[in-house]
Amino acid sequence: MPRVLLIEDDEAVREGLSLALTYQGHTVDAVRTGEEGLELLANAAPDVVVLDLMLPGVDGFEVCRRIRASGDLPIIMLTARNDDIDVVAGLEAGADDYVAKPAQPRVLEARIRAVLRRATGSVTEVVAERHGDLTIDRDGLVVSRHGRPVALAPTELRLLLELSSSPGRVMSRQQLLQSVWDQGYLGDSRLVDACVQRLRSKIEDDPAAPRYVQTVRGFGYRFGPL
Repeated sequence: MPRVLLIEDDEAVREGLSLALTYQGHTVDAVRTGEEGLELLANAAPDVVVLDLMLPGVDGFEVCRRIRASGDLPIIMLTARNDDIDVVAGLEAGADDYVAKPAQPRVLEARIRAVLRRATGSVTEVVAERHGDLTIDRDGLVVSRHGRPVALAPTELRLLLELSSSPGRVMSRQQLLQSVWDQGYLGDSRLVDACVQRLRSKIEDDPAAPRYVQTVRGFGYRFGPL
């Protein structure tokens, strides 16, 4: 999988995206400042740069210009600001794409694949995610455990894909009802609990002490962290 250089000064965002991209199979080099990113650039040889716009010291615009001046490395700008002026300025500085915070890992991963396809002129290899003994192929919609395919019902699969898209993120039952069952569905949250129980029975070594789909008492569920 491609190597990602992540330049982001917000520690929580940096660690969260690093974890998510690592789970997607990427090698991630994460730094706080533009200066650190430019210094690491020559040694790390990344395939794509994910660059925060508002950095201390040398800002994201300038970092982008310097990277672009030295080559055609794909750049995705990452910012909390989402107005047309910033979008245009970032693209004019040389960015290939633009993602506004809070960046959903699935969206960022899709943008990474897209800029790499445009850069190479071919489809990048898709590698299934590995989470302990569990393997998730999002494109093929195949889940394997200990190397063997797991037969999941459509709702169980959607629930697993939703939770595992952001490892460690807690999702409420209502959030899961809306995202897994139906965007506007207002139903009984026990649907989620029942589906979680069925899913655990298929992917956990010990459903009573789950490793993958964990309960966060009083809040909901999360996937891992492992």
